[in-house]
Amino acid sequence: MPPRRLILLRHGQTQSNLDGIWQGHLDVELTELGRRQADAAAAQLTAYRPTTIVSSDLKRAAVTAQAVARDLSLTVAFDPRWREFHVGQWTGKTTAEVIAMHPAERLAALRGEEQRRGIDGEGPAEVRARVTPALDELIGRLGEGECAIIVSHGGTIRVLAAVLLGLDMLTATRLLTTPGNCQWADLVQAPAGWRLAGWNLRAPDLGAGEVSG
Repeated sequence: MPPRRLILLRHGQTQSNLDGIWQGHLDVELTELGRRQADAAAAQLTAYRPTTIVSSDLKRAAVTAQAVARDLSLTVAFDPRWREFHVGQWTGKTTAEVIAMHPAERLAALRGEEQRRGIDGEGPAEVRARVTPALDELIGRLGEGECAIIVSHGGTIRVLAAVLLGLDMLTATRLLTTPGNCQWADLVQAPAGWRLAGWNLRAPDLGAGEVSG
């Protein structure tokens, strides 16, 4: 039987991405480029013939998901469990401000250590605990050979990939760069478990941001 497949798609560009601002659960809009990125990704993702699309309920992911769903004639299922890391005191701050506030904690987070973002935000284990039930439910609904798209955020996508591939976060952080805006990962279920078929895939000829969130 053909394998099941999951596409992990990051949202399009936001102004906060451009400004290097930590968004976390901030609800911000896409830029005009972000909307074009979403449309371009949608055109490419039709080739996977997905049957299901789920998304974070934050606007930047929701609008991206709706663009993809429109091309596929699908309905998006929104779920806050697909949200980005809550970044606590770092919310709305630039990376330079975060480094000035909490240099050791920022470095630990960069390494993938079990460090809460913004001291009072979430750490990797908490995000893993949040997304794993949602992931299990989604996979349980997929038939043989079916594909689902998850529209989420840079940090959360890396956690999702770690869960599927059986990686700890230190290893996942070393191996998997943060996805750019509207870039996606392609994971295929093999007899021995999920395998990574592609990472940071993207539609051609459109810029992609580098800041997580």
